[in-house]
Amino acid sequence: MPRNALLLLSRLLLAALFVPSGFHALTDIAGTSGYFAGLGLPLPTLAAWATGLFELIAGLLILVGLKTPIVALLLAGFCIAAAFIGHYGQGGDDPTLTFMHSQMLMKDIALSGGFLALAMAGAGAYSFDARIFRIGPETT
Repeated sequence: MPRNALLLLSRLLLAALFVPSGFHALTDIAGTSGYFAGLGLPLPTLAAWATGLFELIAGLLILVGLKTPIVALLLAGFCIAAAFIGHYGQGGDDPTLTFMHSQMLMKDIALSGGFLALAMAGAGAYSFDARIFRIGPETT
């Protein structure tokens, strides 16, 4: 498969996680802030709004390939923070929850690696970055 098609596919797959997640967080602020409150975060409602908006907007920017290197770096950092704030050491005495949180921790770490690779590779030719900033195949 050509490089630019793979970059498009990777953007679509990564955005498929963040766009719906951000939308869901924003449409269920009570549930999202309740989760954040359970983690002991200060100002959980503000954190819910900020997280939902960030996931939705960053996901859409990755989807269309706009400012991809910057947004991908931000999402890589977000994934690492989410991994350790939301999943590290979670589950208590329940082995099923402990296993689930350890898997989610590793998923977030792996996602950060994908975003770092996307930040380095760029969005590819099928993106707004290529159209607006005239980034050609030789630089993406």
